[in-house]
Amino acid sequence: MEAVTPAKRRLFLFGTLAAVAAPAVFTRRAFAEEKGIGEKLKEAVTGKTGKEVTPPEDLMREHGVLDRVLLVYEAGVRKYASNEDFDPALITRSAEIIRDFINNYHEKTEEKHLFPRFRTAGKMVELVDTLERQHEAGRKLTETIIRLAPTSRSSGADRTRLVDTIQSFITMYRPHAAREDTDLFPKLKDLVSAHEYDAMAEDFEKTEHDLFGEDGFEKMAARVAQLEQQMGIHELNQYTPQGR
Repeated sequence: MEAVTPAKRRLFLFGTLAAVAAPAVFTRRAFAEEKGIGEKLKEAVTGKTGKEVTPPEDLMREHGVLDRVLLVYEAGVRKYASNEDFDPALITRSAEIIRDFINNYHEKTEEKHLFPRFRTAGKMVELVDTLERQHEAGRKLTETIIRLAPTSRSSGADRTRLVDTIQSFITMYRPHAAREDTDLFPKLKDLVSAHEYDAMAEDFEKTEHDLFGEDGFEKMAARVAQLEQQMGIHELNQYTPQGR
């Protein structure tokens, strides 16, 4: 009988382990491939990639909607200053987007999900308190804009106060949004677990769908784009310096 050497024993043991492990590796690979096929099929049906938008990304892109409305506001102020006639309903509809999408949704989301977590952690409490006071001030300014815009076509006290209110809104919200984007939102992930972070993203999406339907953000962006077209500021190249 041939003697079983240590080398042969090791070779036999390695072969046995490989045979046992192979089905498991194949199963995992097959599962991954099947999962990948399932995700691709879902993407084909829904048109969505399956890649979740993180809470800060969600909030920042909503700031993009805010900033584009501020550009509409600024265009309106320029037209008022030059006595150029335009439909004041463009200002009203802009303010309604601010009221519905920013004041009553975006800011409520921050007040419910972000601000309490920073306060509980004792982080950036002074900043959070200031941001929340500005939310309250912003809602009052928006109400004033909606009330005064319809009578602003002719010069007078209403137009003067409307322009002052719009300017106050712009002056407050540019640094407000910038401070949130650069100081507050990037720190959120440090305060919550990975599971809580993902759950927040799902909650944001659900609330948006409940309030605005499927693709709520896209619908709001489209509404702003239409206002930009009507105000004559949609063409991005007009902001490019010429001859310099």
